[in-house]
Amino acid sequence: MTSGIRVGTPAITRRGFKEAEAKELAGWMCDVLDSINDEAVIERIKGKVLDICARYPVYA
Repeated sequence: MTSGIRVGTPAITRRGFKEAEAKELAGWMCDVLDSINDEAVIERIKGKVLDICARYPVYA
C-alpha cells in the first residue's frame, strides 16, 4: 500500500523549473492540502501559480 501524491516532473522541467521552483511548488501543494476548505488560501496559491507560469511559459 502506498500513500501520498505522485507528481510527474516533465511538465515543470519543460517550463524550465529548477530545484528551487519545484520546492516552492511542493510547498504550495502542501499549503492547499492543509487548508483545503479555505478559499482565501486557495486563491492566494492560485495567484502564485499563475505568476510562476507567466515567468516560465511553455514554448511551442
